[in-house]
Amino acid sequence: MTLIGRTRVRGVETLSLDAPERRNALSAALVGELAGALTDAGRDTGVRAVVLTHTGNTFSAGADLRDPPAPEALVGLLRQLVELPRPVVARVTGHVRAGGLGLLGACDIAVASHAATFAFTEVRIGVAPAVISLPLLPRADPRALARYFLTGERLDTAEAARTGLITAAGEDVDEVLAPILDGLRRSAPEALAETKRLLTARVLETFDRDAAGLTALSARLFSSATAREGMTAFLERRDPEWVV
Repeated sequence: MTLIGRTRVRGVETLSLDAPERRNALSAALVGELAGALTDAGRDTGVRAVVLTHTGNTFSAGADLRDPPAPEALVGLLRQLVELPRPVVARVTGHVRAGGLGLLGACDIAVASHAATFAFTEVRIGVAPAVISLPLLPRADPRALARYFLTGERLDTAEAARTGLITAAGEDVDEVLAPILDGLRRSAPEALAETKRLLTARVLETFDRDAAGLTALSARLFSSATAREGMTAFLERRDPEWVV
C-alpha cells in the first residue's frame, strides 16, 4: 500500500500524504516512505521544487499512536525537509495537529486554505512538542508558541499566519500557491539552493545543538505512565485522569 502520492508538473514534484483513513497520522511506515520520496526528489535534477500536501480533510493528525515512528526517524525527516536542496512548499486544505505542525515548520513556505485549523495537542495527551520544536522555535513567534504549546488551543489560519506557523492563507489555496510556484520556476536552481542554505542556517544550528536531547526527552515522555493514560483516554474518547 502506497502512503505517499507522487505527481510532477513543470518541474514541481507534489508529494501527497495519502492515508486519509488514519488522518495522515505519522506512522513509522508513512515517515519512512516520505523520507524515501524526498531523497528521490533531492537527487533528481528535473525537480525544481517540492509541494507537500495531503488527501482527505486532515493534513496530518500528528504521530500515529498505534504505530509511532521512532523519535530519531522523525528528527531525520524534519532535518531532511530543511536540508533538501529544493524549496519545499506545504499546501494545506485541512486540519494540522501536533507532529503535522513539525512538517509545516520544516517546509520553506506553507500556504493554507481558510478551512485549515492548527493545534499543538501534545500536552493534552501527556507529552511535549519536543522534536517538532526543532524547526518551529527558530521560525515562529516565541510568545505565540508559548501560549499554544502550553494550552493546546486551536488556531485558525489568520492566527497561524500572524504567528509564523504558515506563510499565507486564502479561500482558494491554489490561487495563493500559483504565484509562489511561478516564482520558483523562474528562479535559477543553483541560486535557489544557495538561498535556501542562507535561510535555514539558524534552523540547522538548532538541530545540531538540541536534536539529541529532544529526541531523548520525546522517548522518555512517550514511554511514561502519564502518556499511556493520555493516549488511552484519547483512543477511548474520554478526558484523561488529570483533567479538573
